[in-house]
Amino acid sequence: MQRTYLDWNATAPLLPAAREAVVAALDMVGNPSSVHGEGRALRMLVEAARRDVAALVGAAPAHVIFTSGATEAANLVLTADYRMGRTPLAVGHLYVSQIEHPAVREGGRFARENVTAVPVTRAGLVDAGILETLLQGHDKASGLPMVAVMLANNETGIVQPVKAVAEIVRRHGGLLVVDAVQAVGRMPVDIGALDADFLILSSHKLGGPKGAGALVSRGEVLMPAPLVRGGGQEKGHRSGTENPAALAGFAAAARAASAGMAERNARIAGLRDALEAGMRAAAGDVLIHGADVERIANTSFFSLPGLKSETGQIAFDLEGIALSAGSACSSGKVGQSHVLAAMGFDTALGGLRVSLGPGSGEGDVERFLATFARVVSRRRMAETAA
Repeated sequence: MQRTYLDWNATAPLLPAAREAVVAALDMVGNPSSVHGEGRALRMLVEAARRDVAALVGAAPAHVIFTSGATEAANLVLTADYRMGRTPLAVGHLYVSQIEHPAVREGGRFARENVTAVPVTRAGLVDAGILETLLQGHDKASGLPMVAVMLANNETGIVQPVKAVAEIVRRHGGLLVVDAVQAVGRMPVDIGALDADFLILSSHKLGGPKGAGALVSRGEVLMPAPLVRGGGQEKGHRSGTENPAALAGFAAAARAASAGMAERNARIAGLRDALEAGMRAAAGDVLIHGADVERIANTSFFSLPGLKSETGQIAFDLEGIALSAGSACSSGKVGQSHVLAAMGFDTALGGLRVSLGPGSGEGDVERFLATFARVVSRRRMAETAA
């Protein structure tokens, strides 16, 4: 059976260039912290990767901290323990949007009582008015406020008003953490233009290997206390021997994401629009979440009355189509979407997410729509029989 992969938001297939970079790095001997020739060669590879990842988000290479992935980066940055140079600086409370990925929504190293959820509107956008009110009531004596808002939602693809959020955060002297995992490569991302203090990135969402990510900071003065302590790698921010092979693949994926981004995303947006038009033609009651607001080009998150997300995911998989019932972040669990709940929708049915990528084509859309039509037909037959 021919398989059709429509789950790029969960992970992108490994790019050939990334695979080549990984294999080449695996053939290199040494430790990037060693001072001999072999170690220096690997150090050069790691630093070249740092430059490529920094360029992807308009940052200085010195401001990139490599981690094992986005979850570790989130747990590194989400902490009450900061330093301004060598001076301790307290962060008193975390304000996190209700639609964040669990890696951020769980609050990292903050105590549970020091984490407040920020609601979103019915359209799936962070409610700026409520955020303003929350920060006005922030207890300044406890330390600085921190706000965490993702740039593009992993389930709906909805682009959040990060620049407007940043203006609110600055008025109240806070810190802004932005999860840019789903956004990079799918829209221009610049840490300075966003006015963010920190960005969270992931390699495998770009077509790099799994097990590599980064925390990108706007400067080097205000930094979180280390999460992983030891030999002092990554300037002491994240100890442990770097993984040159994974970072070489991450860098290759970052370079590919930067090249031809506008043209690539325009083509993918055309595929997504054709897919959604086909769904509407087959089922007039299909609900496409976020269709009326800005989204990244590759994502369509929909609900079909009478079709539970678990049933739909299985039905598509049996016909050779890989898609997801929301976020692929809960060890294979299929449950209610916290994003739909935050938007005020009935989560009993849930939703299905189609996410496209550079390797997607018209044939993928056609196969999806043919299966979708059969799913809709079976739903109608079940309704008639009932």
